[in-house]
Amino acid sequence: MTTETVLVNDKREIFGWAMYDWANSAFSTTVGTVFLGPYVASLARIAAEAAGTANVTLLGIQIAPDSFLPYCISFSVGLQVLFLPILGAIADYSNLRKPMMRLFATIGAMATILMFLVAGDLWWLGGLLFILANLSFGAAIVFYNAYLPDIASEDQRDRVSSYGWAMGYLGGGLLLALNLAFFLFSDTLGVPTDLAVRINLASAGIWWLGFSFITWGRLRARRASRELPPKETYISIGFKQLRKTLGEIRNFPETLKFLLAYFLYNDGIQTVIAVSATFAAAPLIQGGLELGQDTLTAVILMIQFVAFGGALLWGRLATWIGAKQSVIVSLVIWSGVVIYAYGGLQSDNVTLEFIVLGIFIALVMGGSQAISRSLFAQMIPKGKEAEYYSFYEVSERGTSWIGPLVFGLANQVFGSLRYGILSLIFFFVVGLIVLPFVNVDKAIADVKAHDAAKAIN
Repeated sequence: MTTETVLVNDKREIFGWAMYDWANSAFSTTVGTVFLGPYVASLARIAAEAAGTANVTLLGIQIAPDSFLPYCISFSVGLQVLFLPILGAIADYSNLRKPMMRLFATIGAMATILMFLVAGDLWWLGGLLFILANLSFGAAIVFYNAYLPDIASEDQRDRVSSYGWAMGYLGGGLLLALNLAFFLFSDTLGVPTDLAVRINLASAGIWWLGFSFITWGRLRARRASRELPPKETYISIGFKQLRKTLGEIRNFPETLKFLLAYFLYNDGIQTVIAVSATFAAAPLIQGGLELGQDTLTAVILMIQFVAFGGALLWGRLATWIGAKQSVIVSLVIWSGVVIYAYGGLQSDNVTLEFIVLGIFIALVMGGSQAISRSLFAQMIPKGKEAEYYSFYEVSERGTSWIGPLVFGLANQVFGSLRYGILSLIFFFVVGLIVLPFVNVDKAIADVKAHDAAKAIN
């Protein structure tokens, strides 16, 4: 019996693995979803007003204040497109997944802690640090996801993946609750509002780094590290490994089809998550809801805890009706959310409407992503997990690039955030068109045939 077989479904290791989701979700909630977008947009607006213009200027480019962070998201993912496949290939060749995961998690957490410095005319620093943190976040998640096939058997992967997402919602929600309390009582404590936001941003980095040590302590390396061949570097090996994988990937047409569907619909999901705070906080004249920061944070906090139950619910739904079918159900609900966000949310009870909409988002948010992750794990060959998850991560949490770009352009061209929200319906509809054509059984059979042939050779 191999070491890998002994360690499959080990509860202690699965808990340690899931705790990384608990740790890094602080970045997704406190930074990506709630505080950074509205804060940086407000600083950029002040800078534009001081210059007597509607837009801010960065490197000679005119940028609408509310579009700045969506552009940063797009740019950070452009960097991921370049770097993550190479990093995945290096990790698969060297068997250094855990050290590489630890390195990029540390870089991302430190960049997040440095967001404390974003103030006044340094509004642009928020975007720069976000690009670095988001790039590192995506890199670390590649290696985290690649562990799923190693720590869970095929029949347990939907459950384990959903458990990881649920832990992420708990961890991110708990820190957000603490930050909300601090933000609400900051005046009583004598802390200026801007300083309170900066402290909250930095706290996400501290949370991310601190709880990651539980993962480092429990997650075990599966294979011994490999030495480099003479006259080779990890970069050169990474390119060779990636070239070999790109040559092999044509043997998995259903996997490619799923990746296309996932890239499309998850781009829409991630963009909704990334821009929701900006949309809710923006003035009415710009198509926003003009909700206060305390109301917005409370709604996002509610979403986190409802999403905990939603992630577990979708794990059960996948058992009842199948993983692919459960994702299709979630995409129908996502389409309804986008349509209502555009056409609704205009009554005197807009806060209540936003809460109801948030409940629907929470129910499908984690479930659609958790089941997609475990479904993908069935479709990739052994020993290439990090490489394949690097492609997967290009459109994973907060790292989509087409969606934020489309949203930012629609807002800037039409002068309303609602048109930006409406433009996202494209991603869900096209995803719904492609996903039903993915033959999951054939994808699994193709991978098993490939692994068997590789073992013989």
